[in-house]
Amino acid sequence: MIHLAWPWMALLLPLPWLVGRLVPPARPQGGALFLPFAATVSADWTPGLRANSRWRVLLFALVWVLLVGAAMRPQWLGEPQPVPTTGRRLMMAVDTSGSMAEQDMAGGATRLQVVQAVAGDFIRHRMGDQVGLILFGTRPYLQAPLTADLDTVGQFLRESVIGVAGPQTAIGDAIGLAIKRLNAHRTQSGPKGEMVLILLTDGGNDAGLMDPIQAAKMAAAAGLRIYTIGVGAAVQPGAFITGGNTDLDENTLKAIAQITGGTYYRATDVAALQDVYAQIDKLEPGTGPAQWYRPSSEWFPWPLALALLLSVFAVFMREQT
Repeated sequence: MIHLAWPWMALLLPLPWLVGRLVPPARPQGGALFLPFAATVSADWTPGLRANSRWRVLLFALVWVLLVGAAMRPQWLGEPQPVPTTGRRLMMAVDTSGSMAEQDMAGGATRLQVVQAVAGDFIRHRMGDQVGLILFGTRPYLQAPLTADLDTVGQFLRESVIGVAGPQTAIGDAIGLAIKRLNAHRTQSGPKGEMVLILLTDGGNDAGLMDPIQAAKMAAAAGLRIYTIGVGAAVQPGAFITGGNTDLDENTLKAIAQITGGTYYRATDVAALQDVYAQIDKLEPGTGPAQWYRPSSEWFPWPLALALLLSVFAVFMREQT
């Protein structure tokens, strides 16, 4: 569908005719500037024109019409498309400590690689939400601020590496950074929308300045709901421990989730982690009431380019006559 953004510019169409009718021609006397070729230009607009001059007038008129048409800013509007939105702010805190290099969840893949694949798919389906990413180890780092650009957040997650934030695990500090960033974003954009943190780790808090339980209480006071996920293969029962994650502090993760109104999940393999994110997706649905927009493309360069081409052609032909 063609749409004119500035249709009122059409009022300029009769401007050259009005100028020729109402403005007297400049005379070569007094303070006027004398141009030797002005007579040939004005001759094109006088009665009794030669045939080669008449088409030149028509050419100039066509150039003016094209210029006014470009000034009216023609656009092509596409079909209306829905834009889902919920206003939910969702921060993900992913453990990148040294233990995430363990290969006990899938054939040959590390815990972090599994998380990158499954969590990346989760992020792609959060249309309408603003998602941010925190990577934490000995210290937490804000890898991606809250944004609706889900592709960029997913790319940052895929590019994360083991040990980028240190070899230990600072769960309390990661929660503290999430509170700080979410509060700052709420101050800038208003109090609307839910605030959710998904914290994924395979260990216990052994670094940082903030106690995880105290951080959870601060999160609850700030209205931040935390879902905690413990990653790593389950410990095999028996007289001797033959495999599994023995460092995971499930009690602390359960307490964090309970204090903030969230839920604790245990992910022992790829299928379990996928199920965890599916459950979170149901509890925190990402598709809300749709808003609509119409994609548009600008067409004004086309008449503008044609006017330029014709004006150059007109000047060239004048020099040849």
